[in-house]
Amino acid sequence: MRRTALWLTAALSLLSILPRNASAEPRHAIAMQGEPALPGDFTHFGYANPDAPKGGEITYCVVGTFDNLNPFILKSLRTTARGVIDTIFGNLVFEPLMQRNMDEAFSLYGLLAKSVEMDEDRKWIEFHLDPDAKWSDGQPVTPEDVLFTYDVFTEKGRPPYSDRMKRVEKLEKTGDHSVRFTFNEHADREFPLIIAATPIVPKHFFDKESFDRGTLKPVTGSGPYLIEQVVPGQRIVFRRNQDYWGKDTPTKRGFDNFDRITIEYFLNATAQFEAFKKGICTAYAGPLYTGMGPLQVEREFDFPAAKDGRVIVKAYDLGIPPVVNGFLFNTRLYKFADPTVRRALGMLYDFEWANKNMFGGKLTRTMSYWQGSELSALGHPASEKEKALLAPFPGRVPADVMDGTWRPPVNDGSGQDRAALKAALDLLRSAGFRIENGVMLDPDGQAFGFEILTASQEEERLAALYQRTLAKLGIAVTIRALDGDQIQSRKQRFDFEVLIGSSGFNNSLSPGIEQIGRWGSEAADREGSFNLAGVSDPAVDAAIEAMLNAREKDDFVAAVRVLDRLLISGNYMVPMQHNPQQLIAYWNKLGNPEKGPLFGFQLPTWWVKPN
Repeated sequence: MRRTALWLTAALSLLSILPRNASAEPRHAIAMQGEPALPGDFTHFGYANPDAPKGGEITYCVVGTFDNLNPFILKSLRTTARGVIDTIFGNLVFEPLMQRNMDEAFSLYGLLAKSVEMDEDRKWIEFHLDPDAKWSDGQPVTPEDVLFTYDVFTEKGRPPYSDRMKRVEKLEKTGDHSVRFTFNEHADREFPLIIAATPIVPKHFFDKESFDRGTLKPVTGSGPYLIEQVVPGQRIVFRRNQDYWGKDTPTKRGFDNFDRITIEYFLNATAQFEAFKKGICTAYAGPLYTGMGPLQVEREFDFPAAKDGRVIVKAYDLGIPPVVNGFLFNTRLYKFADPTVRRALGMLYDFEWANKNMFGGKLTRTMSYWQGSELSALGHPASEKEKALLAPFPGRVPADVMDGTWRPPVNDGSGQDRAALKAALDLLRSAGFRIENGVMLDPDGQAFGFEILTASQEEERLAALYQRTLAKLGIAVTIRALDGDQIQSRKQRFDFEVLIGSSGFNNSLSPGIEQIGRWGSEAADREGSFNLAGVSDPAVDAAIEAMLNAREKDDFVAAVRVLDRLLISGNYMVPMQHNPQQLIAYWNKLGNPEKGPLFGFQLPTWWVKPN
């Protein structure tokens, strides 16, 4: 008996330390760094009004077209109808297991999954589905739906969804409402959160064999809206599902207040803005809905509705790094392969002239990919941890970028700054270039020039400014204006020399796996990836890997700063300028929460004022 008792005691002790039981208890939320800010009994996100009235209609106007309602496939990758899943207008049809709180760097709270378990080393994560979660046709959301989602994404989906299972050792149903992911050696500490934030699709609705063919048939999801009308390329209308299962969950309280959402498509930004002025569009925040420029507000909001208060302009102070826009080089091309050449070209953007003459002096020069945050390399000398990360890659980062003092050249604003031209010319000469008969020749004696693709009149004006400056050194630049559909197609095939504007990068205080898609070697030549510049650098890969596997905040900050230093030093694009505030205009029938989160306005929390 005594021997049996000892054996049972030892067995129970061993079971207590097995990885499967390493997690303490199910939790309501998970965070990338530290602990989630909101307690388990929170009732709503702080930037949502739980008492917001339901009802009314809103119309958003976007530039482009659409020919597909399935956002998870390569076909029509960038012409899927807006709103099906959408970072601006909300995930109206498809939902993830957990919902992001936009007032934290990266924390997720229960949605389809009511609770979650995860071991300390993040080697596995188990989701416990909300028994009340249902698809819009009334069928329950099940573990089989989660398994099907990852099966069909792997075989028929587009990046990054098709790559998820490369980091999963085992995916299994562990109960009537539970599913567990066990990760392999390729996974990092962020990956469980990526799984939690991945949308789930219904097994009973989609046919696996035809999943990748695209569809204009209204799709079924678990989200708060149903697709009511589809006019291909012109309009999609969503109707609020009165039986939406999640309307009373804390992560959705105060959201999804409009009875009907219409998204109208326009050929260009001018037509889009004219539609807003006429009241066709209820809200406007620029062509991409990321915010307007202050000069546009100053010069173009002189129409009657703006003067008499029917149209309101609201400014949000952002707590995240700015969107990085600029002239992006396709480094897959021989002409842009030399970083010295790219650096010289970067010196020739005359921000001072552009800011004074085009933006009324109201914008700020963009210099870092995480500008204005502790993650930026600007003003921060490299720490010992950063130096250790860069030690295997000597010479990749210039001294001024390492010590945090680097700044782009400052022109005199005249548009004729000879000092800036001479500095760029000297750099090009060091790379073997020369000028003959007023024409810049590359080291092979070929005339050097390139084409810039633009998608709006403002982009054309900026490209023309750059063109004029480059012409002073004999560099021939042509500008080709394309519509949104053509631009997207060229981007998907990497069929361009230089992009402007549409190459913008939206960064956060918790950069993660998306950096692989933007800058990682594995994405450089993968059709449809967001590594538009074609970056393929082991130093960049190492920085991203260190960032994704950082356990402590100091290690995380060091890795991101190294990545920032490498991107600045690589001169993959010529960053331009940004507005430190986010501006949005809307007709006064709309109401919105007084407080905005770190990420700026959140349209899914707005409402129509009662009559």
